[in-house]
Amino acid sequence: MNKSDRTYDKHPRYLDLFAGAGGLSEGFHRTGFRPVAHVELSSSASFTLKTRTARHWLYKTGKEDIYIRYLNGKITRKELYENIPKSKLSSVINAEIGKNELPSIFSNIDELAGRKEIDLIIGGPPCQAYSLIGRSRDSNRMKGDKRNYLYEYYSMFLDRYRPKYFVFENVIGLMSAKDEKGKKYFDVMKESFNNSGYEVVEKLLSADEYGVLQNRKRIIIIGKRSKSSFTFPELSKWSPEILVNEVFKDLPSIQSGSGSIAPCKSLPYHGDYLYSSKIKNDNIPITWHISRPNTDQDLEIYRIAVKNWNNDHKRLHYDDLPERLKSHNNRESFTDRFKVVEGDMKYAHTVVAHISKDGHYYIHPDINQNRSLTPREAARLQSFPDDYYFESESTVPGRTSAFQQIGNAVPVLLSESIANGLLSIW
Repeated sequence: MNKSDRTYDKHPRYLDLFAGAGGLSEGFHRTGFRPVAHVELSSSASFTLKTRTARHWLYKTGKEDIYIRYLNGKITRKELYENIPKSKLSSVINAEIGKNELPSIFSNIDELAGRKEIDLIIGGPPCQAYSLIGRSRDSNRMKGDKRNYLYEYYSMFLDRYRPKYFVFENVIGLMSAKDEKGKKYFDVMKESFNNSGYEVVEKLLSADEYGVLQNRKRIIIIGKRSKSSFTFPELSKWSPEILVNEVFKDLPSIQSGSGSIAPCKSLPYHGDYLYSSKIKNDNIPITWHISRPNTDQDLEIYRIAVKNWNNDHKRLHYDDLPERLKSHNNRESFTDRFKVVEGDMKYAHTVVAHISKDGHYYIHPDINQNRSLTPREAARLQSFPDDYYFESESTVPGRTSAFQQIGNAVPVLLSESIANGLLSIW
């Protein structure tokens, strides 16, 4: 029997730490793993996780019409949650993983797990402390930042729940980041995992090799509770023969500041990728196709940037702009702040969390639209399915919160490949 055909209740149960908006979790859930709890600091991301939990429960119980009514704006978030068992919603633990909160988090997870074991722990601490960009922008090179040591709490979860496996992900900068003594965090981290009783293997994965239309690299550590060595599982690769523009084909053209968080009417789509990647479902409303408003100066720069790319495949360097369009004092760094998404290439550059702070970073390749990406376009580049709804702390949806969650996420298709690979050696 194919592992993906197993019944839901027979699948391993997992705990997701530093869960974010749930990109990593979604891939494991899609493969059949069963979530026990998600632990996440951000209130906005926690609401996104609750809404995703609601979606999964409603579909499993044949009540998907309730979720579709929510996407269509027919019911409120409060009314959506009223249809979901409290035990399901409480599986999302909105808390900071730290010394003071740990006893409460453990208590909540113990209650959720009951007498059944947790078979797997997944997740990775915030990447800013390890990222090359984060270190280059910080005067102390991120040394002493408490986020450098969050892996110690990860080890505490391993010590307490003793899962059979764990999957730890982070940016490639983790492999070179050093502590105050000059020792690589990567080496210290692996030593900590070894001390918790786990043999570990690691591999650098590039998302574009697993169906994701962007060049996003991540270091993946897999640990096994064992004293014997093992090898990194073989992952099935997929490089679809399409261009990045494929993710935009059925989305209506909009201009800067237009569109809507509410469902939009999609255009006819005759391709295969959006279906085979499980991004598009004709029965699901497409939300979050809304563009940021931009100034006239922004839009003039966008036109220059798109022409440079479409005509010569050249990035716009900030200093190449006419003086009248240069409003930033910093001319030495971040000179590529105006990036066009490579619509005519096989994969785009990495969609990063900066999209929440600087929408210029991702300019739509169609000069006729002349705008930055919408959250839905960014989510598709991260391979999130269209029924993934990005919440905010309040009941009023916010673009900044959505962009931050999308940019920080692990691409779903990459996660799904990792999950399937893990099942092959389970």
